[in-house]
Amino acid sequence: MAGKFEIKTSANGKFHFNLKAGNGQIILSSEMYETRAAAEGGIESVKKNAADEARYERRTSAKGDPYFVLKAANGQEIGRSEMYNSPAAMENGVASVKANGPDATIADATA
Repeated sequence: MAGKFEIKTSANGKFHFNLKAGNGQIILSSEMYETRAAAEGGIESVKKNAADEARYERRTSAKGDPYFVLKAANGQEIGRSEMYNSPAAMENGVASVKANGPDATIADATA
């Protein structure tokens, strides 16, 4: 099963999306966008940049958990991962975004 982007509307009326792997696990989450069109633009940016290793910034949280950020060519953050329990798990997440991001379909989240 291929990955997919799910667009959600928050309680305040803003939009965000999650990229889910084929198994349904969230592998990348976006920031909040003012409009659905802006969120869709963010998805297109993920599709365009997901395969490019140079667009990934690996980070460590204040608690010491590894995570990554996907950035656009202009350096703007497009999305970020969950916190992982090891660098190896984080690298699996990067590989999953690279594999799923470019060809993922777009769907509205149900609830």
